[in-house]
Amino acid sequence: MSDTDDFYGPEAATFGDRLAGAREAAGMTQAVLAKRLGVKVKSLQSWENDLSEPRANRLSMLAGLLNVSMVWLITGEGEGLTDPAEEAPLSPDVHAVLSEIRSLQVQFKERADRLARLEKRLRVLLKEQI
Repeated sequence: MSDTDDFYGPEAATFGDRLAGAREAAGMTQAVLAKRLGVKVKSLQSWENDLSEPRANRLSMLAGLLNVSMVWLITGEGEGLTDPAEEAPLSPDVHAVLSEIRSLQVQFKERADRLARLEKRLRVLLKEQI
């Protein structure tokens, strides 16, 4: 299976995507999970939106509450959720659109990484000019 076919894999989904997916699969709202973790809903929303990440102790609690491994939450590899497409049959058209979306997500991530490297290089060059 290629990375673009792995719905929750490292190339197709972020930590926040996996967290939100696991929370929904566990049948919990953000408010319920936040309460169980002892954090504010805004903190959980920040994690799910990839604006911040939980500390190790909260990550461990998340994995336990959501019945997934910490490694899966972080990397998308290991014990976690299965691809939703495997659980519910999708029409070929829907599957094709989902595959294209995941492919674009991978491309965007690669471009964002490249842009970050270029920005870092530019900062070094500008610093050298001073």
